[in-house]
Amino acid sequence: MSRPYVEIDNVAMRYGGVSGTLALQNCSMNVEQGEFIAVVGPSGCGKSTLMRLASGLWPATEGNVIVAGTEVDGPLPIVGMAFQNPTLLPWRRILSNVMLPLEVVPEHRKRLRKERPQYEAKARELLRLVGLEGFDAKFPYQLSGGMQQRSSLCRALVHDPALLMLDEPFSALDVFTREELWAVMQQVWMARKPTVILVTHDLREAVYLADRVLVMSARPGRIIAERRVDLPRPRTLDDTYSPEFQALTHDLRRYIAAARSGEEVVL
Repeated sequence: MSRPYVEIDNVAMRYGGVSGTLALQNCSMNVEQGEFIAVVGPSGCGKSTLMRLASGLWPATEGNVIVAGTEVDGPLPIVGMAFQNPTLLPWRRILSNVMLPLEVVPEHRKRLRKERPQYEAKARELLRLVGLEGFDAKFPYQLSGGMQQRSSLCRALVHDPALLMLDEPFSALDVFTREELWAVMQQVWMARKPTVILVTHDLREAVYLADRVLVMSARPGRIIAERRVDLPRPRTLDDTYSPEFQALTHDLRRYIAAARSGEEVVL
């Protein structure tokens, strides 16, 4: 039996030295290759910390983080990341913003000069996939917030990351744009099948997008529950009104309410 693609084993993370804030403790989770998981929990429970440990941006205080069979000891070039804010560089046009990881990741940086036309075609295809065909020469200020976030997703995907980290990427958007981007994200994932870890406060978003939803306790965070989402794909907004979808989000909400109050709940 093959081992999980991402293994987080009994991890602890403390900020500020021995007397600092304990963000995670006894936290363990596994993610299979090509799986889309969502992590939910009360505010401040360590969701984003967990994601940064898995990507190698921060070292764990205790425990082991293993990705693709190798212990993580620094930032991983196989990771693509998208955050709550698009963080596009305002002086670069959209195509140039999307291609930025290709200038940084060693494997692609060495080939970029010779293969620029192919890379540009690939970036434009991603923009087409998310509905931004023809916007490659625009500057970020010329795009709406939702369009900027689509561009940010393209940037996270352009170097074909095996592991995609999404830290509340849609939370700053209005509800209609957010739901539109759920469909875009699902389409991109189904086409490319990277391994995805999504951190979100939105339970509907988690159930719509994920294969499994993991629930974290209050700080210090640990995984206290998981729910598998067996709804067929592609999912639609109509599915969010189905009894199965609503029952699952209700179960997750009960877990989070219990975690916030320090209670234990069995579902």
